Amino acid sequence: MAIKKSELYSSLWKSCDELRGGMDASQYKDYVLVLLFVKYVSDKYAGVADALIEVPEGGGFQDIVALKG
Repeated sequence: MAIKKSELYSSLWKSCDELRGGMDASQYKDYVLVLLFVKYVSDKYAGVADALIEVPEGGGFQDIVALKG
């Protein structure tokens, strides 16, 4: 059975609220947007010689993931 788009959105919002905990939504948004930007830049430009943006050694998204916990 297929899931409805509204159910998916509702589930995603609930998950984000649980991850956010007591942090204000406006502050949480700042962290998430930065992580999404780092992920995008890492995926697109990491290891590319003539890239528009240079991803330094140890500064990519996978490096951040490796440091968690």
